[in-house]
Amino acid sequence: MTSLCLQCHKEIAWLVQQGRGYHTRRRGEPCASCHPDHAGRSFSLISWPGGDVLRFDHAQAGWPLEGRHQTTPCADCHRTSYRVGAAASLSPRRGATAGWVGLEQTCTACHQDVHRGALNQDCLTCHDQARWKPAPRFDHAQTDYPLTGKHRDVRCAACHKPAARAAPVDTTPSLVFSPVAHRDCATCHADPHRGRFAGPCRDCHVTTGFRVIDRGNFNHDRTRYPLRGRHASVACTKCHDAPSLRGRNPSFATCTACHADPHAGTATLAGAIVDCAACHSVSGFTPATYTVAQHRRAKFVLEGRHQNVACTACHVKRPPGVPAAQLGAAGILMRPVFGRCLDCHPDDHGGQLAGRSDFGDCVACHTATGWKPSTFTVAAHTTLRFRLEGRHAEIACAACHGPNRTGLPPLAGRAIVGKAGVAFRLAERDCVSCHVDPHQGRFAAGGARPVSNGCLGCHTVQSYRPSTIDVAQHARYAFTLEGAHRAVPCVGCHVELRHPPAKSSLVLVRWTGAPLLFTSSAKGCQGCHDTPHGDQFASRRDGGRCESCHDLDAFAPASRFNHDRDTKFSLRGGHANVPCGTCHPQTAGPGNTRMVRYRPVSSRCESCHGEGVRR
Repeated sequence: MTSLCLQCHKEIAWLVQQGRGYHTRRRGEPCASCHPDHAGRSFSLISWPGGDVLRFDHAQAGWPLEGRHQTTPCADCHRTSYRVGAAASLSPRRGATAGWVGLEQTCTACHQDVHRGALNQDCLTCHDQARWKPAPRFDHAQTDYPLTGKHRDVRCAACHKPAARAAPVDTTPSLVFSPVAHRDCATCHADPHRGRFAGPCRDCHVTTGFRVIDRGNFNHDRTRYPLRGRHASVACTKCHDAPSLRGRNPSFATCTACHADPHAGTATLAGAIVDCAACHSVSGFTPATYTVAQHRRAKFVLEGRHQNVACTACHVKRPPGVPAAQLGAAGILMRPVFGRCLDCHPDDHGGQLAGRSDFGDCVACHTATGWKPSTFTVAAHTTLRFRLEGRHAEIACAACHGPNRTGLPPLAGRAIVGKAGVAFRLAERDCVSCHVDPHQGRFAAGGARPVSNGCLGCHTVQSYRPSTIDVAQHARYAFTLEGAHRAVPCVGCHVELRHPPAKSSLVLVRWTGAPLLFTSSAKGCQGCHDTPHGDQFASRRDGGRCESCHDLDAFAPASRFNHDRDTKFSLRGGHANVPCGTCHPQTAGPGNTRMVRYRPVSSRCESCHGEGVRR
């Protein structure tokens, strides 16, 4: 039956096809579920959900009722005059009888457009469904002319004045909302200046009030004196007569036309007083625009660290002893004394160098590039009482002259050496004044074995070890180095040298090395060497002295021993070629050692030759 129903009710078929209206949401249900079969003219063909048309959920028709539409009777909207949509033309229902299809959801389908098409056709852009006035969704800030200042308090009708519209039906005057001319203030307001000022009013005025001048927008560049820098924030009345601001234009050829000279004529360049603009800008009196490059034209050229010094460090404010009238209102000393460094800088050395020919002027040892390092070189130190040589030429100056002399006695107080804490006239000039004497004065003047020239008699300023004592110089001592002794390292005899050297030799550093006295009491070979012969030669006339048989070049062979001369058994004949060990075998020695037996040895032939003896 559904297809048969839609053959007659073409408006319903069209709405379902378009996906509109209530029937679209009930697609698939038979028509008879809501519309019983025809049963006479008075029979109701619609079975309303809920049992009554007033209980019908209008949202099911695709348009929820909101605002005033919720209280409007159904017949007021579903009238023939409003049913103008395509579905109404397909409906077989005609006449004044209420119908439910053919209405459109646009506002102008039912309501007259009071704006006559001048605005957006979607009324809900500015209005809602609760009431027509005021337009709660309208925001004038979103238009081409946002309302600011006094304009926010003006009634809409004062600008959007009613105007008669020529129309075939309605010629009733209505408010004109668009288009409304607003390009210039003169569109709505009369020109109180009567054309004396060119340009739009907004160049000088703001919407806050006509008498409020927009100084940030006012174009003072149109005058002969454009406002720049701090001048742009000065109140108009500071320069122009108040309250009419119609007085004579002020003079502006020089800064002093308005401003007093704060330097009382002391600000000069090349001897001539200059205008403020030579050193300052309209952006502010401080900082000055006078540059380091410009300072080169002055008598004192800024170089090195002086280029980074703040101007106020030298050009101090209200210095003592200078009359205020000479400084001017600014109180700045423009011409400080600068003949010597000490004119500005205190003597950080406490007057220690005042006796020099240059009176201790800083430039003798320092430059304007920086206080450190000093320009006083090792070569320059040669002119002093203590020449820097060897390691002394490599160490930092502060190691001797500085306040933190590690390992050395502290300097005198700051009251003597000055703020820098550097002492120049040191009392230490001898080695032992700074370094520990590991010989405990034995080789010093007045010691047990004095050496001329003190420490430098055996050492150099380049290095303490090794000593400068060589084999030849050792001859001046009790033991001359000869033979194999020339190749023996010093520590072979002087055992005190076997201790590791101290980390520092400075006088205040704890000495960890052994005393180097070199007081060996050894006499003869036996003083250092143990005899490998035991007491075999003790009965000899020389007491068994090593040098009787051996020389200093090597222990073996015994180059000074002559068997024919020094023994009672002369080696002749076949004995001359017999190895020594054949007759002198090894035997047990003292202390569980082995030694060669030289004495006593029998000289009888049968002791070596005979029955049972193999030689």
